[in-house]
Amino acid sequence: MPRAAVLGLGISGLAAARLLQQRGWQVGLYDAGDGAALHQRAAALRKEGFGITLGALYPPERPDLAVVSPGIPWDHPVLQTLRDRGVEVIGEVELAYRHLPCPWVGITGTNGKTTTTALTAAIFQSAGLQAPSCGNIGTPTCALALQHPAPDWAIAELSSYQIEGIVDLSPQIGIWTTLTPDHLERHGTLERYYTVKARLLHAAKLPILNGDDPFLAHHGPGWFPHALWTSTDGSNPRAIAHGAVIRDRAVYFAGEKILTLNTFNLLGDHNRQNLLLAVAAACKAGIAPAAIAQAVSAFRGVPHRLEQLGTCQQITWINDSKATNYDAAEVALRSVSAPVILIAGGRAKAGDPGPWLAQIRAQVVHTILFGEAAPFFAQLLTECGSLPYNSVDTLASAVEGAWEHAQQFAPATILFSPACASFDQFANFEQRGDSFRSLCQPYLVPSQ
Repeated sequence: MPRAAVLGLGISGLAAARLLQQRGWQVGLYDAGDGAALHQRAAALRKEGFGITLGALYPPERPDLAVVSPGIPWDHPVLQTLRDRGVEVIGEVELAYRHLPCPWVGITGTNGKTTTTALTAAIFQSAGLQAPSCGNIGTPTCALALQHPAPDWAIAELSSYQIEGIVDLSPQIGIWTTLTPDHLERHGTLERYYTVKARLLHAAKLPILNGDDPFLAHHGPGWFPHALWTSTDGSNPRAIAHGAVIRDRAVYFAGEKILTLNTFNLLGDHNRQNLLLAVAAACKAGIAPAAIAQAVSAFRGVPHRLEQLGTCQQITWINDSKATNYDAAEVALRSVSAPVILIAGGRAKAGDPGPWLAQIRAQVVHTILFGEAAPFFAQLLTECGSLPYNSVDTLASAVEGAWEHAQQFAPATILFSPACASFDQFANFEQRGDSFRSLCQPYLVPSQ
């Protein structure tokens, strides 16, 4: 019986272990953590027949295959040792691809990939296809591979961490939404970051690129000469003849009108970019315009991304917890009605805060800072010209403060757009956004 080592006991690692076990492998799971919750999880997994080792990633015996969870850096010394021993090392997504006999849409990018993935899946499903979303959006790809029968399509959101572990994955359609600096604490340089992202699109049979993104518009034609392009203002000449564009408040693909924009419910130019990418993929998959239009009309976005929670005293509260970097937070500010009271903070990331600060200057009447990044953000706001702010310790205090300041400033919007990772006070951005939603309820009248 072949032996596999799965490194990491997170949700994707467990899905990979179960898939391997189903396919006849002897599976051992390894995790460097050693906490009480992991021991509880390990006890349950041993009853399923898995060997479990906590407190170490290194398998004592040479396995035939090692499957790595996305949270483990691809240059980790343990992975290099395994490679030196002749062990094939792959990611969970690569394992799923080898056992999931259906075409894939692979979607990546710094921002926009979750909304694009969810909308693409909704359009494919509206056409009667079994096309679940998976990957970084929620359901692990290996969990999808465990299902029988296989779906018609896999609509996969893929982060740079997941793309690092691919070998043979070749999506039928590859989508690249945006490229701005992010995850540099792992990848080191912007060049390395975009090289990882580009691997997915080079492997795709049909790459689709956002022609409104400055980085992609500049570099993409040389990298992907046969790519399909999109453009919200029709200024990208590559998109006009063969791609997806917006013209006269309607979406066109290859010159054919697909739908009118008055049926699209999401805020912001960036969401119109996401719409074009999803429409282009659907058209290339042979989905009829009527099915596309129906799905777009029904789509209400994804939780934690410009999620409108409700109104009170003509103030709209918006949960944008998914804005974990400066670029996403800047886009959010440009998408909402001013004046704004902004709540920001968490664990700061590397990147250029300049455009975000400029947008704060243009739209924000008061900023409330919380968490680990509060002193750093306070310094940025002061250096930017004494933009008004105050600092608090917790998100709960920030929400309370936002309501108090709203009585003074009468804003149109209270926007929670952290521009930070969540890991100083929360397990992930979803938990952070759920907390914000709950904290807001006493101040909200649900939108009609």
